[in-house]
Amino acid sequence: MASLALAFLIVALLYASVGFGGGSTYNAMLALSGVDYRILPLIALVCNIVVVAGSTVRFARAGVTPWRGALLLTVIAAPAAFLGGLTPIGESAFLALLGAALLLTALTMLLPVVGNEGEPAGWSRFMPFMAAPLGYLAGIVGIGGGIFLAPLLHLARWNSARAVAATASLFILVNSMFGLAGQVLKGGEGRFAAAVDIGLPLLVAVAIGGQIGSLLALKYLPQRWIRWGTAALTAWVGLRLLTGM
Repeated sequence: MASLALAFLIVALLYASVGFGGGSTYNAMLALSGVDYRILPLIALVCNIVVVAGSTVRFARAGVTPWRGALLLTVIAAPAAFLGGLTPIGESAFLALLGAALLLTALTMLLPVVGNEGEPAGWSRFMPFMAAPLGYLAGIVGIGGGIFLAPLLHLARWNSARAVAATASLFILVNSMFGLAGQVLKGGEGRFAAAVDIGLPLLVAVAIGGQIGSLLALKYLPQRWIRWGTAALTAWVGLRLLTGM
């Protein structure tokens, strides 16, 4: 458990630095550790909440959160995340869906952004229509969904890299809460109790790592590093999930 907690701390630090919670990688590490896949989303979503709560506050205090756009996307996605959490899914489908989605997301992050960040692409106005499907997908696989949203925002030149990271943090926080509610209702008290037994030391680890990572994002990391870091992290997680099936 000590080595797993250390791994969670490192993952939380890395993901928080790009505005994510790390739920996808938590799911992967727990699956590789032999934990029942049915309780993976419960642990991952609570860890997400712990990490991105601190990141969301830090981004807000730094004045980089574009509240109007971020709240619109989040409010649309949250009910869909709840429904996704309620949706039954088998283990093979769970791992395949998560791995494939993350690998595709990483590839989109490597596409060049044409034009200036301050000039949004014409299709960026349709982002609110994409929020609900992304929220539902996030609820099914037990993550916050920011890892799906952020690449689209980058490609649409929706805002600066740090504003996108701040939006992803808020998106993950709220979707994780709604997705967790759906997962708890689907699995019942037994699965929740099992998740608590395994997850408490991991929550402490991600709380520490998340605070360090969000501080690094605000003070030290260039915007280009944030974009490339996101691609590298999501590609690694997606490949691990697909090759470990």
